[in-house]
Amino acid sequence: MVLARRPKEGPFRQGPAYRTAVDVLKPLLMVLTHKDWSGLEHVPADGGVILVVNHLSVVDPIGTARFVHDTGRRPRFLIKSSLFEVPLVGWVFRGSGQIPVHRDSRDAAKAFRAAVKAVQEGECVVIYPEGTTTKDPGMWPMQARTGAARIALLTKCPVIPVAQWGAQEILPRGAKVPKLLPRKRLAFRVGPPVPLEDLRERPMTAEVLRDATERILGAITHELEVLRGEQAPAERYDPKGDEKSGGAA
Repeated sequence: MVLARRPKEGPFRQGPAYRTAVDVLKPLLMVLTHKDWSGLEHVPADGGVILVVNHLSVVDPIGTARFVHDTGRRPRFLIKSSLFEVPLVGWVFRGSGQIPVHRDSRDAAKAFRAAVKAVQEGECVVIYPEGTTTKDPGMWPMQARTGAARIALLTKCPVIPVAQWGAQEILPRGAKVPKLLPRKRLAFRVGPPVPLEDLRERPMTAEVLRDATERILGAITHELEVLRGEQAPAERYDPKGDEKSGGAA
């Protein structure tokens, strides 16, 4: 079921950049991909919400944006700041209210504060907890950063797990040229809110953040297992192991 799109949401109004992105990208995706959405009823119709999604490919945000748009919400992503400097792409990102992430700089906290503010003002913020495309050999969610958990506990807004599958066939990790034919299936499955209520009553310690993060990853993984019809490994992949051994970054 596809829900009707709302004309505005929260304090940020749709502008020409957002409309341009929708008018150009949605028809292209309709031609080049098959969509398979399920669980859209779990996405709140309004109010602040955090959608946490597994990360498969650098093209993930395109498919995810279409999916979120079909739920009736307008997505606001946390996006690497350097992409805001790309001609046209940067104009779309800035005009559609996307949030730049300045990694490893004194401005790194700005994205966190902007995401918290957006959620508190009733926006739909999309976060990839892993921070980068998964390095797990089986393409399962790997161990993640605690940023999504921190935002969730501070805002006390619902955290909705979203599993996706198919974007990695369009542009696999490390590839430079997308594979558009034959048409690829983009599947998204949404689960019920991640239970975090008990953690919100406790001080935000490192242990609480790790617990919240694992609950978030567990919920995403469960939905992905259903989507793929497979069982994830019992132990979650740790990308830090690659860094220590001199493997892929």
